[in-house]
Amino acid sequence: MASSFAPLLALPVVARVGTVAVTFVVAGFVKGVTGMGLPTVAMGVLGTLMLPAQAAALLLLPSFVTNVWQLFAGASVRTLAQRLWPMMAGIVVGTLVAAPFIAGGGGAWAVAGLGAALMLYAAAGLLAWRFPVPARHERWLSPVIGVATGVLTGGTGVFVVPAVPYLQGLDLKKEDLVQALGLSFTVSTLALAIGLAGAHAFALDDLGNSLAAVLPALVGMWLGQRVRGRIGAASFRRWFFVCLLGLGVQLTARAFV
Repeated sequence: MASSFAPLLALPVVARVGTVAVTFVVAGFVKGVTGMGLPTVAMGVLGTLMLPAQAAALLLLPSFVTNVWQLFAGASVRTLAQRLWPMMAGIVVGTLVAAPFIAGGGGAWAVAGLGAALMLYAAAGLLAWRFPVPARHERWLSPVIGVATGVLTGGTGVFVVPAVPYLQGLDLKKEDLVQALGLSFTVSTLALAIGLAGAHAFALDDLGNSLAAVLPALVGMWLGQRVRGRIGAASFRRWFFVCLLGLGVQLTARAFV
C-alpha cells in the first residue's frame, strides 16, 4: 500500500523539491485569497503523491506559521480564546485520540478518509451550507464540534470540518471570524504535531523538510493577498471547491485500487 501512494519518491530530488514547493505556493495563494485552505489544498495534492501521515508532517510548519499570522492580525485574540476554549479543548482531545490512525494504523482507510473529508468540505462550500448556532446551544455544542473536528484532523490531516461551518454559524464579525478560524487552525496544527509525534510519525528530523515548505507557502499567501481585490471572490471559491471535490473523488477511488 505504501508504494502505491508514494510516487513522489520515484522522482529525482530536484523534481521532488519543485513539486512540493509548487504545491505550497498554490496552497498559500488560496489562503491569501480566501483566508483558509492551505492545509486542505496541501493535503489534497500531496495525498495523491505520498501517504497522508507524510503529507501531514510536511505541512505542519507552513500551516502553523500562516495561521499564527492570521490569528494575530486583529485585536480579538483573548476574547475569542475565552469564548471558544471548550471547542479548542475538544479539538486537542479528538486529535490526540485519532492521530494513530493517520500515522499508519488506518492504511487505505486513512487515504479514503482524507478523500471523504475533502469531498465533504467541498460540498459544504459549493452548497453554501450555513448552520446558525443559537447562543443557548453554544456552551454544549462547542466541545462536541471540537472533538468531531479533532477526530477528522487526527484521522485525515484535514481540520476544516465541521469547524469552519460551525464558526461561520456563530454571531461573529467578519474580522473576528477570520481570527477565530486562525485560532482553530493553529490549535489543530499543534495538536496534530503532538499526535503524530506521539504515534512516532513525526520527529525533529522532519522539521527540516517542513521548514523548507514555509517560504513557498508565505510567497503564495503574499501573492494571494495581492490579487484578492482583483478577482471575483465568489467565482474563485467556487472553482476552489470544485477542484477539492475532484481531489477527494480521486483519493477515495485510488485508496482501494
